[in-house]
Amino acid sequence: MAKDSITAAQLTPRRLPVGRLGVSVVAELVDLIVTGRLKEGDLLPPEGPLSEHFGVSRTVLRESVKRLEEKGLVTVSQGRGTQVRAPGYWNMLDPVVLSALIDNDESLGVLDELTIVRASLESAMAGAVAESRTADELRRLENALTAMRESESETDSFRQADVIFHYAVMEISGNRLAENIAKHIYKRAVESSRYQGINPPDAVAVTLKEHEAIVKAIARNDVAAAEKAMHSHIHGSWERRRLSDAPRPRGRKRAQKKQ
Repeated sequence: MAKDSITAAQLTPRRLPVGRLGVSVVAELVDLIVTGRLKEGDLLPPEGPLSEHFGVSRTVLRESVKRLEEKGLVTVSQGRGTQVRAPGYWNMLDPVVLSALIDNDESLGVLDELTIVRASLESAMAGAVAESRTADELRRLENALTAMRESESETDSFRQADVIFHYAVMEISGNRLAENIAKHIYKRAVESSRYQGINPPDAVAVTLKEHEAIVKAIARNDVAAAEKAMHSHIHGSWERRRLSDAPRPRGRKRAQKKQ
């Protein structure tokens, strides 16, 4: 049974920029849903009060609601209104939804889940590279590793070189779907200060050692070792950065046992 509609007055008003009002409305509504201020089953306020609340025309509001529907966040029913859907229906790879999830991830649960997904995808891609890489592709990875070594004293350059290394593995793997998904979540994660977390003194040295293990396994065409090295690196690097007092999602222990 649907919950009662909340009123526009219950929403926290925000000043919207003059341009791109629809984008701002969508971002605000996504944020309200992701943070739970608009819960599953809630009905959005009627069109009139809501458009007045955001200071936009009804046309802009309708387009904004349509964008929410495309992202899987709401369902629109004639005569019933616009109702918030359960998280299982959300398109969590949508840039706006993923950004809101990460930005409001106080418990780090979303980043924990992201790490599990990323480790699974990238370990499979590393195995694929080890199985069929060419001499030129191996040279590309070795060059990426060299770039990491040469930039180890400069944090920003080192992080960028790290990203380039992982992108190279993804691209060489030939798995376009896995590459697309992994790049999507990885790109957004590295932009988050929560994902960067804390930085232990030996983080760079350990990270380099882990990348070297990945390259060595790929060089000798050892599929199992490449998969394990990548899986261990992604989980290990997150564990080093992660705040220890934040709770962990269910299934984390099972995922770690696969290393």
